[in-house]
Amino acid sequence: MRTDRKITGKRGSFHPVAWGIIVGTFLSRTGFFMTIPFLGIYLGKVKGIDPATIGAILAVSLLAGTISSFFGGALSDRFGRYPVMIVSMGVWSLVFAGFAIADATWMFFVLSACNGLCRSVFEPTSRALLADVTPAERRSDAFNARYFAINIGGAIGPLVGLKLGVGGSSSFLPFMVSASIFVLYTVLLIIFMLIFTHGIPEKTTNVPMKQMVQIVFTDKVFLYFLLGNVFVAGAYSHLDTTLSQYIGHDRVEAYSFLFVVNTLSVLVFQYPLGKLMKRFSALTSLKAGCLLFGIGLFGFGIFESLYLLALSMVLFTIGEILCFVIGDVLIGEIAPDHLRGAYYGAGGFAFIGQSLCAWLGGILLGTLGFGQGPLIFGILMLLTFIAFPFFHQGQRMWEKRQQAEQEKHDSLPSVIAGQ
Repeated sequence: MRTDRKITGKRGSFHPVAWGIIVGTFLSRTGFFMTIPFLGIYLGKVKGIDPATIGAILAVSLLAGTISSFFGGALSDRFGRYPVMIVSMGVWSLVFAGFAIADATWMFFVLSACNGLCRSVFEPTSRALLADVTPAERRSDAFNARYFAINIGGAIGPLVGLKLGVGGSSSFLPFMVSASIFVLYTVLLIIFMLIFTHGIPEKTTNVPMKQMVQIVFTDKVFLYFLLGNVFVAGAYSHLDTTLSQYIGHDRVEAYSFLFVVNTLSVLVFQYPLGKLMKRFSALTSLKAGCLLFGIGLFGFGIFESLYLLALSMVLFTIGEILCFVIGDVLIGEIAPDHLRGAYYGAGGFAFIGQSLCAWLGGILLGTLGFGQGPLIFGILMLLTFIAFPFFHQGQRMWEKRQQAEQEKHDSLPSVIAGQ
C-alpha cells in the first residue's frame, strides 16, 4: 500500500478523503440518530408491538451485523473500499424508506436485519479507508475527529427527529428524511471515488478469504480484545434499546435529553481524555472504560432524578469514549496493512454482544417489569464487568509482543554489523 503524500495529504492536515469520511459520518449519523434510537418507542407506541418482540427486532439488526461485518471488511481488502461503501450506503437508504412504510411485524424483522447488515459492512470499510489515507502518527487525531462528527450528529439527530414527530403517528417524514440523507452520502462517495482515485488502490490484497480468517482469528491479542469488546458493545447497546424502552415508554423527552447529554459529554471530554490516556496503554484505557460503562448503566436503574440520570450518562459516555475511540486506534495498530479491512470487519463480531444484550434487556423488562430498574440494570452492569479479565489478558500479551518486536528490532544492527 502506498503511503506517499498523495495518500497522506499535506503535513499537518488530513487527506481530502479523510475529511470526506468525517463529513459523511456527520451526515449519516444525523440521519441515523433521527430515527433509530426511537425505533423501540415507535414500534411499541405506534405499532403496538410488545417489549419482548421489540427486543428481538432490535437484536436481529445486531445479529445480522455480527454475521456480515467480517466479510464486508474483507471484501473491501479484495475489491476496494469505495465499491463496498457505495453499495452498502445505497441499500441502507432503502432500509430507512422501508421503515417509513412497513406495517407488518415480519417486515420490521427484515428491515432491522438489513439495517444491521448495511451498517456492519459500511462501518469497518470506512474506518479501514480512514486508516489507509492517514499516517500512523495522525490516526488517533483522525479517529477522534470521526467520533466528534458521530456525536455532533448524535446531538442534532434526535432533536430533529423529535421536531419531525418520530415515535408518533407522523413518523413517516423522519424516516424519509433519514433515507434522503443516506442517498446524499451515497452520491458524495461516488464523487470522491471519481476524483480521489490516484494513490488509493482498488484492490489491496490477493489473500484468499479462508486465509484471512485464519490470520485474523489466530491473533491472540486481537481475540482477547474482541472477546472483551463483546461485553462492552453489549453495554453500549442498552442506550438504543433497553434504556429507550425503560425511560422512553413514559418519558420520551427525558430520553431525548439524556441522548443530548451523551453527545455533549463526548464533545467536552473526548480530547482531554485522549491526551490523558496517551500516558497509558490502549488496553488500560479499555479496562477503565469498561468500569465506567457498568457504573453508568447501574445509575440508569437506580436514579429517577433527571440530574442524577445525567450524571450516570456522563460516566457512561466517558466509558464509551475510552472503549470505542481507543478501540479503533488499537485495531489499526494490531492489524497488518494489507488486512486492515478484515481486522476492522472482524471487530464487528462484538455486535453479538449487542444482539444478545438488546434481546436480554427486552426480556428483563417484559419479565421483571419497568418497576425493577435496580435489578435489571444491576444484572446488565455485572455482564459489562466480564470484559475486564479479557482486556487484562490481552494487555499482557500485547506488551509481550511489543517487547519481542523491540528486541528483534534492536538485534538487527548487530546482525548487520557482523555480516
